[in-house]
Amino acid sequence: MSRDSLLEDFMHEVELRNPGETEFLQAVRHVARDTITIEKAHADYAQARVLARLAKPDRMVEFRVTWQDDNHEIRVNRGWRVQHSNAIGPYKGGLRFHPALTPSVLKFLAFEQTFKNALTGLPLGGGKGGSDFDPRGRSDAEIMRFCQAFMLQLAPFIGPNRDVPAGDINVGTREIGWLFAAYKSQAHEFSGVLTGKGRSFGGSAVRVEATGWGLVYFTEAMLAERGEEIAGKRIAISGKGNVATHAAEKAIACGARVVTLSDTAGTLVAPDGLTLDDVAWVRACKQAGADITDPPGSCNATFHEGASPWEQEVDIALPCATQNELDGEMAQALVDGGARILAEGANMPLTDEALEIVAKGGITRAPGKASNAGGVAVSGLEMSQNSRRRFASPQEVDDDLREIMETIHARVSREGREGGRIDYSRGANIAGFRKVADAIAAMGAI
Repeated sequence: MSRDSLLEDFMHEVELRNPGETEFLQAVRHVARDTITIEKAHADYAQARVLARLAKPDRMVEFRVTWQDDNHEIRVNRGWRVQHSNAIGPYKGGLRFHPALTPSVLKFLAFEQTFKNALTGLPLGGGKGGSDFDPRGRSDAEIMRFCQAFMLQLAPFIGPNRDVPAGDINVGTREIGWLFAAYKSQAHEFSGVLTGKGRSFGGSAVRVEATGWGLVYFTEAMLAERGEEIAGKRIAISGKGNVATHAAEKAIACGARVVTLSDTAGTLVAPDGLTLDDVAWVRACKQAGADITDPPGSCNATFHEGASPWEQEVDIALPCATQNELDGEMAQALVDGGARILAEGANMPLTDEALEIVAKGGITRAPGKASNAGGVAVSGLEMSQNSRRRFASPQEVDDDLREIMETIHARVSREGREGGRIDYSRGANIAGFRKVADAIAAMGAI
């Protein structure tokens, strides 16, 4: 039976069980396409039905979050926690507050997180959670009360050896502090149940910077594979959030020329490259909830309303905004503009059409489960620091982060090398799958 036939038969079953869950089905197909023949060729994997088990989360908890706004009106939101797989460690993955959040998006993120965490080499399972709560326009007091109400419902399902959430979109160090305090008051214990905490109460150095910095370290490893350096390279980055700005900051420090950052309204374009001050201004806008449409006179960039970051002529593209942000037309613009490397800072930022165009156009692409694993890597280091009650210096954590990203690159390269080239997507899927599959197969039918 051919790979395509095996894949379609498998996906037919998954689609019947998950109707309409576009994002989740897209993620499962991407992994299954590369691993279904690996499973069939390995007797223990086939007998354990690893892929079928991974295509269904261990559990998905849904709950109501009831809270009170500043006008003393009762508000009701939905909350979720997807515990996808704990085959190699406690569930680990972020919490996201966003009005567009759906079970399908969370299942896709948790599925991807399982393989991403496996690639780090750390004992971490995969999970994801959050709420359809929209913090925009809400006061600090309202967001704090929402976090407290959210944790009241989530607390029974998490723990330092069970499920360790972190932050994600709209859940930063401040929100983690409120969530942690709410958990601590309910559990009557101080434990490392959340990562991304403030350093004064158990957080790790470099956690805020980790995903963006790690993305650049992985990109440097891709360039080193070609005998090149990042210095002097033109880089387009999408987004203006934590990952985007810290990736820009690190790339600039390494001598690259970062020519874009963006938001939903358009793109900030700097043909000669953004400065660190420019990036700091963008970060301040994000933190203040402001847009970036009116850069100060000292800024090297101009704002192009409705423009895409991928219209620029660049060597490297780092999509850092959100899933499916880069479509076929944008992908073709990247190909036409001479881009040679794309490393994903967001999770699944390319549509299926964009993936095809990028591949045919000769752009080497690193999937997010490999290239943006820096955040969860440092979260894993934070868990270790919490357990041993000893905290590492910023330099120690940064050194460990770089080593982990380079190790991920080596693992992915081994599995994805085909003649003189590396298929990073295939390599990441297979390397992550093998790690999880070995554990699942060893544990029997449970």
